[in-house]
Amino acid sequence: MSVRKLKPITPGQRFRVVNGFDAITTDKPEKSLLAPIKRTGGRNSQGRMTTRYKGGGHKRRYRIIDFKRDKHGIPATVATIEYDPNRTAFIALLNYQDGEKRYIIAQNGLEVGQNVVSGAEATPEIGNTLPLSVIPLGTIISCIELHPGQGAVIARSAGSFAQLMARDGKFATVKLPSGEVRMILVTCSATIGAVSNSDHQLLVGGKAGRTRWLGRRPRTRPVAMNPVDHPMGGGEGRSSGGHPRSRNGVPAKGYRTRSKTKASSKYIVERRKK
Repeated sequence: MSVRKLKPITPGQRFRVVNGFDAITTDKPEKSLLAPIKRTGGRNSQGRMTTRYKGGGHKRRYRIIDFKRDKHGIPATVATIEYDPNRTAFIALLNYQDGEKRYIIAQNGLEVGQNVVSGAEATPEIGNTLPLSVIPLGTIISCIELHPGQGAVIARSAGSFAQLMARDGKFATVKLPSGEVRMILVTCSATIGAVSNSDHQLLVGGKAGRTRWLGRRPRTRPVAMNPVDHPMGGGEGRSSGGHPRSRNGVPAKGYRTRSKTKASSKYIVERRKK
């Protein structure tokens, strides 16, 4: 994977850095795995704006992703590596031996023609999904479940990965992408390897219009608002602001909002770094 820096033939391309798409093998998605997406524009059922800074954007179709990987013991061949407009990671189309087709999150190094399989009997190779109970310690993993059979919820975005640190009884200790060390049931599944498209963090939009294509409208700075609109609004000239906080007055930048009585706190061995 690589990125390309465009020649500055227009002002919008002067700082533009685009994805090289070296890993992409086709630009036509599998029709049977597409679903429509209804855009809300930040409006609720009454048509009132309830979420700011949303609207517009290019029309998309959702790719139905198999996060559960529950076809155990049935080998599948990677048919294509594709771009997905709904996520930062690339996706892979699997052709199972029984004829079924499914999309999965593509791991870094997954190639067309490669065979992948899920289940406890699978080997710990890139793209295979196994329970945490049989994955070797120290392995780089992604697409991790938090509850058995729930489907992958952790480490799904481009370039993210976790590491299996230890096992003790019915729990495995996993170091998450945020730096948090957490206990997860060994019956939960995870996929071997880091998520693809690790160069996503290097991309530069180059112009405001590209953000509009993604469905994000311009964001107003709170210090530019009036006191009636935001706690950080008002003031004479540029003497405004104060402590950074949300529209509801909740402090930002370091203020912890996690409940001290949250049930899952006992599974966190080490909190994420500030």
